[in-house]
Amino acid sequence: MTDTREFDDIRPLEPFELPAAYEELLASPSFQKVVGFVFPQIPFETIATTMRGCKTNLDFQLAFCKPFLEGIVKRCSEGLTSDFSAIPPAEVQSNYTFISNHRDIVLDSGLLDLAILEHGFTTVEIAIGDNLLIYPWIKTLVRINKSFIVTRTGGLKEILLASTRLSNYIHYAVGEKKSAIWIAQREGRSKDSTDKTQESLLKMLAIGGSGSMKERISSLNLTPLSISYEYDPCDWLKAQEFQMKRDIEGFQKSAQDDLLNMQTGIFGYKGHIHYQSAPCINSYIDSLPDDISKADFFADIAKHIDESIYKNYRLFPNNYIAVDLLRQDDSLSSRYSGEQKKAFEEYLQGQLAKIQMEHKDEPFLYRKMLEMYANPALHQLQLL
Repeated sequence: MTDTREFDDIRPLEPFELPAAYEELLASPSFQKVVGFVFPQIPFETIATTMRGCKTNLDFQLAFCKPFLEGIVKRCSEGLTSDFSAIPPAEVQSNYTFISNHRDIVLDSGLLDLAILEHGFTTVEIAIGDNLLIYPWIKTLVRINKSFIVTRTGGLKEILLASTRLSNYIHYAVGEKKSAIWIAQREGRSKDSTDKTQESLLKMLAIGGSGSMKERISSLNLTPLSISYEYDPCDWLKAQEFQMKRDIEGFQKSAQDDLLNMQTGIFGYKGHIHYQSAPCINSYIDSLPDDISKADFFADIAKHIDESIYKNYRLFPNNYIAVDLLRQDDSLSSRYSGEQKKAFEEYLQGQLAKIQMEHKDEPFLYRKMLEMYANPALHQLQLL
């Protein structure tokens, strides 16, 4: 059995730790303010009583996270659909490592929980970067919500030690706890929807466990997951960041920038949303030669995950329109109508108008937004 004490600072909170965590949250003025915004019709004392009655992390999620997410889907989208038929049902196996493209800071994992509950699975453990935990109450909240912490700050030695501990925890969660987990295929969101799995992430995952490289990776049951949003409410913020990085040497987002992105992503309009699982990649890993080099092993797996994600994108008319607008032709015009094209162009102009900055480069910003919507279609079309 694994000695789990090394994970105490990064793992989700255990049920016996929840009462103290609830009291910490309830005493936080910032948390009280957020709760008042999210659940304006419910008295805070009712929130507190309900929270104190939640004995497990799942109880908390069903009482608070699920209705909140259902409300977001109802108010800010045209609906959430999902397909997990490529993997065996929960009663056969449940400990998958879902590795997905990354569009939204908060909702990618949150909506996965909502979707997967509908398919008989329980909620997943969620990898979250410590750069997002800008207030103590946020760290407490996400750990109640079955998140484990990815350390992204510190020197090289600290990062290496943190990577080892993280890998050991993921292997423990999947192998011994039999938990399903979610992790993005790369650090941070892909701002232009060029979804590429970082080989360094796969190398981190191979640190933990036992046996050969193939055995270590296979034990995690890596399962590619494609997340498709018809509209990205943060598209204008992502385009703005592209220009800031282009024009300002060493530009880094602030904590306030992250908060704005989280708020915009959650409450902005998303159109249709779809989650599509590919099969677990273990059979593909088994097909690789035993004498494959380490470099080729990780490169081949990354390529396989990428292609699995590309194939399972749910594409919308605006994806095809963006390709044609980038190419300045109408080669994909059979996939959309003139009215849809006009509506999408008007949408882009509205998003551009939200960008208020010095030396605003509208052609550059417009192109960057087009790329965000075009790249999923381009990735998928290249595989056909």
